[in-house]
Amino acid sequence: MISYSDISIIIPAKNEANNLSSFLPKLASQCKDSEIIVINDGSEDDTEEVCKKHGVKVITHPYSKGNGAAIKTGARAATRKVIICMDGDGQHQPTDIPRLMQEYDKGYAMVVGARSKKSQANFARAIANGIYNTLASWMTEQTVLDLTSGFRIVNAKKFREFLYLLPNGFSYPTTITMAFFRAGYSVNYLPIVALKREGNSHISLSKDGVRFLLIIFKVGTLYSPLKLFFPLSLMHAVLGLSYYCYTYFAFHRFTNMSTVLFTTSIIIFLIGLISEQITLLVYKETSSPYNKNN
Repeated sequence: MISYSDISIIIPAKNEANNLSSFLPKLASQCKDSEIIVINDGSEDDTEEVCKKHGVKVITHPYSKGNGAAIKTGARAATRKVIICMDGDGQHQPTDIPRLMQEYDKGYAMVVGARSKKSQANFARAIANGIYNTLASWMTEQTVLDLTSGFRIVNAKKFREFLYLLPNGFSYPTTITMAFFRAGYSVNYLPIVALKREGNSHISLSKDGVRFLLIIFKVGTLYSPLKLFFPLSLMHAVLGLSYYCYTYFAFHRFTNMSTVLFTTSIIIFLIGLISEQITLLVYKETSSPYNKNN
């Protein structure tokens, strides 16, 4: 059974001085023996000074590298055997940490705080997260309640195995979740209520919309590329066959469009097959149940 002294808490923060000034005392009170590390990601406000004032460890990036980069910096600096990731905007409640610890003690490698629909920042983001969760659930054949949540407790050693996969941006939760599923590690979700953040979010739907759409493809390619590419290949094959039947019975000839669709189907399938083999090589060591020190 883990205790607070076994935990390193990693908090990425950019211009969160106001939120941290009220959040850190609550966190320190809840987790008195834990290692608290704030990654100051190139803030232009008093984030670093606020952290020092409250006696927590702070690591400052000379310029903003991104949320994922901050998490990786914190993971490398953490000295305890269990890591808890939290946002620095005050949305995650320290009182939920004991619940995450209790669930983690049941034998999971990672437990994720799953936000309720009421906790989503806006309707558009709730719809996007719903799509991500549905796709991830289909890919993994497991129930994924919140693919993009930044609040989680995880085995530090296993987490570091996948640091090289994590992007520097905001999609690190997606990447690490799918990596754990692909490696065969146990993942569970615990419902939480995220508070409304004070101030403006650093995520812009107009700026990051395309980036978030790419998450859908990353989910597939991280877990099982062929499971994503095969339906696309099959769809083009069916379209090609349907168009061939139409032109044959209507005009008694085989058209170039049918050829293009059939060829595209084969290319997509081969890309998925090659990607599947590459994925197997990437996870060769970490997916083995006999990998030492797991």
